[in-house]
Amino acid sequence: MFTGIVTDVGRVEKVEMRGDMRARIGTAYDTEGIDIGASIACDGVCLTVVALGQGWFEVDVSAETVSKTSIPANGWPVGKRLNLERALRVGDELGGHIVSGHVDGVAEVVELRDEGDSLRVTFRAPASLAKFIAPKGSVALNGTSLTVNEVDGATFGVNLIPHTREVTTWGEVKQGDEVNLEVDTMARYVARLQEASQDGA
Repeated sequence: MFTGIVTDVGRVEKVEMRGDMRARIGTAYDTEGIDIGASIACDGVCLTVVALGQGWFEVDVSAETVSKTSIPANGWPVGKRLNLERALRVGDELGGHIVSGHVDGVAEVVELRDEGDSLRVTFRAPASLAKFIAPKGSVALNGTSLTVNEVDGATFGVNLIPHTREVTTWGEVKQGDEVNLEVDTMARYVARLQEASQDGA
């Protein structure tokens, strides 16, 4: 489990396509404190560490994961920056919201607009996920816990404050970008309960 609070921005150093994709990611994390088999969220995708070295770790990414996320079919390009978060440990501060690292779908950036010092970003979500996104609710976008400002059908907007853009990859966002979307687990449960109560009515 994760919180959606990005703690490092890594960089893809090497990619090999060997059935599944093997990627080496450079990081500022102390890799001596990371175990093989540990989970690290990479742009919101929960991946398992399969190899380690000084200042880097490697992960395998299955074809299934690639098909459900914004990861290109031929793998991440070398040099791509990724939002990273290590798995939540007992006693850690829960600063964002509970995030599983299991991406629900891919959202598209459809508009960028300055609002004071913040940047308002509007996304288009897959229609099947729109019902789980509510104003003032939470979403994880590329592994970042963000609050939804408004919803209009399948589109929704968030505000990115300067700090968020400085410490994540959101400072590089542009119209047309595809991002990993994970809806709030609580919103999913509420929607299912409502459906169940309607079916039983």
